[in-house]
Amino acid sequence: MAARDRIPAYLVTPASGAGRGIVVIHDAWGLGDFVRDGCDRLAREGFVALAPDLLRGCEPRDLAAAEKLAAELDADAVVAGLESAIAELYNQPETVGPSIGALGFGLGGSLALLLAARQRRIGAVVDIGGPGLERELESELARVRAPVMAVLAGDSATPGAASAAERLRAGLASAGVRASVELRAGVGDGYMDDTRLDAYDAAAAAETWGALLAFFRSELA
Repeated sequence: MAARDRIPAYLVTPASGAGRGIVVIHDAWGLGDFVRDGCDRLAREGFVALAPDLLRGCEPRDLAAAEKLAAELDADAVVAGLESAIAELYNQPETVGPSIGALGFGLGGSLALLLAARQRRIGAVVDIGGPGLERELESELARVRAPVMAVLAGDSATPGAASAAERLRAGLASAGVRASVELRAGVGDGYMDDTRLDAYDAAAAAETWGALLAFFRSELA
């Protein structure tokens, strides 16, 4: 990409010196401390983690601003930026293996699935999101080939959590994808984000982190 189109990113490599690559896709709140800390955690677990800043430095102050910025994103341009992030991961001497993982939170969960539908280098997808499944994403689920782990917030502020989970489950099953889709009761949007005290659920977050790490270790082995 041209220099003016380059997307800033946060990159962390493991102390061991080499590991499987994971592209980390932030939610509508941007590339904040939660996502950076998540990359640090992945690196401590032996992965090379790269989180592109899709909002280019913007960190919304409230939910309305976050939703506005998310709505203004162009899906094709975002996927192009994420594909550049994949290339950058492969350019790192520490990245090993024939495929990489995609981990997305909230909006980033949907983008991780969209990326997997368009990019065969994705070997495993973790979608930690709310219930919203955009119609354009539904139409592309048939192209997903990588195994998927999805955990959707059962108490999301967006209506339709149960039906969204079922649509996602059905779409991936129809595509022949090996997938686990969980509608987690008792948690809301952002339940893994320890910087959002109104949403954070420490027990549920710890359980989800354990599950996604085990998933990546198994699928990217």
